[in-house]
Amino acid sequence: MGATRTPRGKWIEEGLRALVAGGPEAVRIEALAQALGVTKGGFYGYFRNRDALLTEMLDTWEYEVAESVIEQVESGGGDARAKLERLFAIASAATDGPVRGVTADLAIRDWARRDAAVAERLRRVDNRRMDYLRSLFSAFCPDEDEVEVRCLLAVSVRIGHHFNAADNGKRSRAEVMELIRQRLLA
Repeated sequence: MGATRTPRGKWIEEGLRALVAGGPEAVRIEALAQALGVTKGGFYGYFRNRDALLTEMLDTWEYEVAESVIEQVESGGGDARAKLERLFAIASAATDGPVRGVTADLAIRDWARRDAAVAERLRRVDNRRMDYLRSLFSAFCPDEDEVEVRCLLAVSVRIGHHFNAADNGKRSRAEVMELIRQRLLA
C-alpha cells in the first residue's frame, strides 16, 4: 500500500499560515514540508515551483474571501438586509482561519505594499467586495453617498478594528461591533 499523499489544499493552507507568520519570504517549501510532517518531494507533485504555490495561495484566498462568501450569502436567499446579516455573521466567524481569517487578509495587504501584482489582486478583491456591498445596501438605501459610506465603513471595520487597541468606554468590543452592525442595517 502506497503512502498517503498530502492534499494540495494542505500545502496552500500551510503556505498561508507561513505568510501570516512571516510574510512571503517565510513561504519556503522545506519549511512547509516540515510543518506538514512530510517530505518536500510531495510538493512537486502539485506545484512547479514556489512561485506556482504563491499564485495558488492568492487564487485560493481570492476565491474564498470573495466569490465563495458571496455564493454562501446568496444561497440563503432573503432580502438585502437578510443577506447583509448573513454576510456579517460569516465575516465575524472567520477571524482565525488560514484562508478567510483576518490575519491572512492583513498579511496579503502587507505583501501588496511591496508587490505590484499582489496589489492588483488585492484591488480586485476589494472592488468585488465593495461592489457586492453596494448591491446590497442600495436595495434599501436610495442615497448613493450613504451607500458608499456604509460600504466603506463595513469593509474598514472588518479590516481595521483589529488594529484598534482603545477601550470602548462602558461597552465591550463585541457590544460596539453589534452597534455598528445595527447602524449599518438601519
